[in-house]
Amino acid sequence: MSSAEKFIVLPYRMNRGNLVPGEMRQASNVPSAEKIAASMASRFAGVAAYAVMVDEETGDMSSPRLLAKHGEIADLNAA
Repeated sequence: MSSAEKFIVLPYRMNRGNLVPGEMRQASNVPSAEKIAASMASRFAGVAAYAVMVDEETGDMSSPRLLAKHGEIADLNAA
């Protein structure tokens, strides 16, 4: 099993009073993920940039590490 660290940006919207994730965007590195998150922040209830480990065979993501947070976001480690 081969895994690699990837960088993602996840926006959150409010839907009927609940926080729901939007479409995930991939970034090439940490500064890029932080910049994308900051630029999206004004359009969403919250935006978070994460570093995650991705299993290259299955595409499964694990071990999210928060890099940047703007507004209200969900806790990915809670589940």
